Amino acid sequence: MTRTPTPKQAVLAVLIATSLMLAACSKGDQQPAAPPPQEVVVVTLKPQTVVLTRELSGRAEASQEAEVRPQVGGIVERLLFTEGGSVTAGQALYQLDQTAYRADANSAQAAVSRAQASLATARLTARRSAELVKIDAVSRQDNDNAQAALAQAEADLRSAQAALQGANVPLGFSRVTAPISGRIGRSSVTRGALVTASQATPLAVIQSMDPIYIEISQSSSELLKLRQEIDAGTLRGTNSVPVDITLEDGTPYSHQGRLSFAETMVDPTTGAVAVRVIVPNPDQLLLPGMFVRAKVANGERQNAILVPQQGVTRDPRGNATAMVVDANGKVELRQIKAMTTVGNSWLVDGGLKAGDKVIVEGLQKIAPGAQVKAVEQGSQAAKPAGAPAATQPAAASGA
Repeated sequence: MTRTPTPKQAVLAVLIATSLMLAACSKGDQQPAAPPPQEVVVVTLKPQTVVLTRELSGRAEASQEAEVRPQVGGIVERLLFTEGGSVTAGQALYQLDQTAYRADANSAQAAVSRAQASLATARLTARRSAELVKIDAVSRQDNDNAQAALAQAEADLRSAQAALQGANVPLGFSRVTAPISGRIGRSSVTRGALVTASQATPLAVIQSMDPIYIEISQSSSELLKLRQEIDAGTLRGTNSVPVDITLEDGTPYSHQGRLSFAETMVDPTTGAVAVRVIVPNPDQLLLPGMFVRAKVANGERQNAILVPQQGVTRDPRGNATAMVVDANGKVELRQIKAMTTVGNSWLVDGGLKAGDKVIVEGLQKIAPGAQVKAVEQGSQAAKPAGAPAATQPAAASGA
């Protein structure tokens, strides 16, 4: 049997239904909450001093090189050095047959002895004649002849001594010595070979390799640009900065070099200027003819602006751009001039200034004009778990 609701119960049911409908309508009209600003990692730009460097290829050359040649002819009797070893200046290298030269020297020595004996006799005769002429024991004519004979004997002795000196020169040249200190190569002759003073082929070559030269070439256009920047005051010369050397296999060389000089003319075939670097080579690891790479400092720029490479992008035309967070926390797109790399950063010549906050992480989630929350790179909030902090380089590569 169905019960009919009382009037009070009907009114209560209507009120409850009305309340539920009003609650549903109010929930439908409520707007969703705005999302929080996107968090991005930024780097605040600071002016700093950087050294602009240029890595150039070069070839090692001996600082001194001498070709050992005979100054007299003869048969090689002995080789007095070890091929490929070190020699010192004045060290005997070859001994030539000196029989003929020794005979000439002995003959000249005999002539000197004969002239000395004649001089002694002429000196006694002249002294005695000078005493006798005082008492008229000899004529003046005889005394004059005695004095003239003394002068002749003295001249003959000097001539004989000069001849002896001349005979000793080829005798000394029969022993070939090293003109400089260094490493000597292989000998082009062996024992028993005939050599002459006018031969075209050297007996051996000596190269001094400590220090050693690195000959490199730099574009004349680069040098012109550097000089213009130095004259304008935007760049300061750095000839005193050491030069880093890298070996053929990519290994850094343990000793630094220094710039010696730059050629005063441009090679018309290459359009480059020759530059020489002097490098210590105590272990003689660098050998003449070896290819190396030299990192040469072109100049030092004051108040330079460096931007990490991950904060710089390129548009379809190749122009460099960067996202910057302005004072209101909004993203701004900047066109910049970035032509030179400095380690893992770009050296910016325009479009950014000190104090700008460049976005380096989170670029994929933002667009120009977006409201963002900037977190400084290297802070605790910006460090991912286990990630190392980024470092700023101090040396540039490029002109």
